[in-house]
Formats: sequence, C-alpha cells, structure tokens
Amino acid sequence: MRSTVMTALAVAVLALGTAGPGFAQDAKPEAAAAKAKPDRLPADASVHETVKLLNGKSVAYTATAGSLPVKDAEGNVIGEVAFTAFTQDGPRSPDRPVTFAFNGGPGAASVYLNLGLIGPKTVPFGAQGQFPSTATRVSDNPQTWLEFTDLVFIDPIGTGFSRSYVSEDKTKKAFYGTEQDIKYLSRIVYDWLLKNQRMGSPKYLVGESYGGFRLPRLAYTLQSDLGVGIWGMTLVSPRLDYAANGGRDLSPLFWASTLPSMAAAKRERDGAVLTAADMTDVEEYARSEYTVDLLRGARDQAAVDRVSKRVAGYTGLDPALVQRMGGRIDLQTFVREFQRDKGTLASRYDVNVTAYDPFPWSAQNRAGDPILEGIIAPTTSAMVDYVTRQVGWKVDGSYEALSNDVNRMWERNDTAESTSALRQAVALDPSMKVLIVHGFTDIQTPYFQSRLIIDQIPTMSSKDQVQLKVYPGGHMFYARPDSRSALRRDVQAVYR
Repeated sequence: MRSTVMTALAVAVLALGTAGPGFAQDAKPEAAAAKAKPDRLPADASVHETVKLLNGKSVAYTATAGSLPVKDAEGNVIGEVAFTAFTQDGPRSPDRPVTFAFNGGPGAASVYLNLGLIGPKTVPFGAQGQFPSTATRVSDNPQTWLEFTDLVFIDPIGTGFSRSYVSEDKTKKAFYGTEQDIKYLSRIVYDWLLKNQRMGSPKYLVGESYGGFRLPRLAYTLQSDLGVGIWGMTLVSPRLDYAANGGRDLSPLFWASTLPSMAAAKRERDGAVLTAADMTDVEEYARSEYTVDLLRGARDQAAVDRVSKRVAGYTGLDPALVQRMGGRIDLQTFVREFQRDKGTLASRYDVNVTAYDPFPWSAQNRAGDPILEGIIAPTTSAMVDYVTRQVGWKVDGSYEALSNDVNRMWERNDTAESTSALRQAVALDPSMKVLIVHGFTDIQTPYFQSRLIIDQIPTMSSKDQVQLKVYPGGHMFYARPDSRSALRRDVQAVYR
C-alpha cells in the first residue's frame, strides 16, 4: 500500500539485526537454519456469519481464511499465499461477481482494504484522532461491498501470513519485483477461481496504492496469458507511472502534479468542504503558467518571482521559504512546515492528519509518518484476532501488515509504469470499466498525476470507460464516512 519505508520499522529491523549474531553464535548452523524455516500454513478454515447493511437487509456469508501454493518450474512449493475470502451463502447466481483485492507497499497486506473499506468487518484507522490503541476488535461494516460481490483479499508473499520457503536470494528473484510479482499473483487469482469453481463468474479487481499499480498489469496478464477476462477495476490512490516522479531538476511534472493536493490541504484546513469544481483554478495554473515558468528556470528571476508568489498563496507556506525554494515544494518540506506553528507533523497520505513532532528542533524530520505508523497496531491486532480466533485459522508466526523487509528487498525500477498495460487492457475489452479514485489531500500519490495520465489515454469505446473520481480526504479517504459512501455509489456503477 505504501511506497515510503517506515523509519521506526527500519530502526527496529536494524536493532534486531545487530542483536541476532550474538545469540546465533552458540547455535549450530544446521539447527539455526532449520529453526528459521517457516512451517507450512494449516488447512483452510471457515465460519458462517451475517452482516446487516445500511438499507436494513442482511447478507449471510462464509468467511474463509486459507492459502494457495506457489510452485517453481519443477513443481516444488516455494511459497504460500494467504487469502481471506467472503462468499455469500445460499444458491449462487452465475452472475454473482467475485472481486480480488490487493494493497500496495510493496510490502502491504490486504488488511487495509479489507478492514477499512470493503470487507464485512471493519476497524477504525487512518483519521485524525485515531491512535494505535484506539480499536483492536472488528465490528460489522454496513457498507461492505459484499452486498453486490464476493470478496477475496490476497496477501502477497512476505505480507500478512504469506511466506516463502526458499532462501532470501531466491525469494527476491521469485517474488520481489514488478515482473515476478505479476507473474505469480495472476496465477494465484487463476488458482483460486479454479479451486472454487468460479471461472464462469464476472471477475473484478480492486487495488490500493501499489496495489493500484498492480491492477492494469494483472488484468492484461490474466486476459492475454491465462485466459481470464476482467470485467472492471477500481484503482484506489494509485501511482501509475513512477517515472513521473523523476527528473525534478528539469521536468516540471512532479511539481505540477503535487501542487493541487497541497492547495487542497490548505483550503480544507481553512474550512472548505472540497469538490472537484473548487480545484479548477489551481489545476489549470499547474498545467499552464506554473509549468511554463518552471521550464524558464532559475535564470529567469521574473518567472521565479511569479511562481513563488502563486505557490505561497496556494499552499499557505512562508513566502520567504517558498521564494528560497523557487516555488518547488518537496513533500518532506511541506509536511514539516504545513502546521509547524502547532508543533505537529502532517502525513503525506492525508496532510490534515497530524501528530506531534517528537523532535521539533531537529533540522531534519526524524519521525515516521503519522498515518503510516499509526495504522500498524489496530490493523494487525484486529486482523490476527479475527482470523485466528473468530474464523479459527490457527497460524503460527507473525502477521506482517506492512513489511519493511519486503520493501527493502524489492527490485527497484524508477521507470516502472502500468499505464501501457491499462491502455492495452481496455483496448482488448471495450466493455471493461476502470474507476480511478483518489483523495484531494493525499500528496504521496496525488490525484492530479492520475488526471494528467488519463488525459493522455485515447478515447476508445467511450470517455466513461476510464474515469477519475476525487473525494475529500487523503490516501485512505475512505476513513471519512461521507467519502466512503460516495465511493460505494460510484463503484456500483462499475459492476454491471
């Protein structure tokens, strides 16, 4: 779900790493290796439950926690992918859809979409005033998508309870990179459909953050390699093109794509309830005068002055600071300065969610992201309790809601993009619907970057085939009840 590696988790990993050799020296290498190898996951477990919806109706369903094997070319099991599935009870219409859900990172389990947005159980996280100790038990989610689709939440290798059974080097080669990620996860989707006799069902995908980056590639691979057609996709706060973040000394694209979200954060802080119409002025400025003046460069002082004045007005930052930075406000500066007078740090994932700065006099930000670190405890505790106690899947080992190890070992590719796969997928299937959704105040994966990308995709079957919707809130805008309700209404139009 998240592209930034968390500071606190990195420190914890380093601390464990330095302690480890001291304990390992007295053990025999063979015994240590055997102890380090994880056990195979247990047989699937299920429980029957019921959820009451907002409209007063109830849905009886089966919750299943289980796993699917990943095999190498010789047929050896090299890993197991854990999933949590929710399927409606009773006679099933052949038109009943099934939706596969992925979060991002790389290194995030699917718990965030599961307990935060679309599953039949929920726990509060990601909003201002919610802390690691706020809630640990799940409650019913009356806005679950289970009303109109069965749900399968996939945890990639190294996340959740999913695990690899090969060495670290082999794990990296088999799982931790853009291409290998799509190769084995598309097969997991195929295998679940085959195992559960759902090949004839309408099939949909939903993914958040890097999960949204996955989706077009997954859809195109399923279409063209595995023979599985995808009816629609919902991309939640995705980053579609990593190259758009590069070349900042020359290219204005990064600065232009983040400015509207910074302006949205200021306007919301000042009391505005944001709509798409409210952002038209700054969006037009970002793609026109701002871009032109940035390209004029530092030697054109008049352009620098124009940019600095406008950016200071849009962001609410100190005009002198903005002038020194030439109107180019990086994310780290913005989250540190946005509410510095209150002694708080803003989150990149929703700038109006803040936490106290534990090191206010440090020249550099030494704290983790308020949202990214704050959601680890409630989501982990709630998911482990639900899966192991309520569903009864007795798993040994830790649950990785957001794995720093996966993020650390991921094969980096700063030019990776999935827009090409998106174009190919919708060209192959004119009936496929794609909904891309963002929050206004998310500067980590800004909505305007997706707008610029979508505007370059040629119209095929219709202009509505690929749509962008933006809601009040940040990366996890669904933490706000009104935004979650609005998204649900828009998503139902995708499920035909």
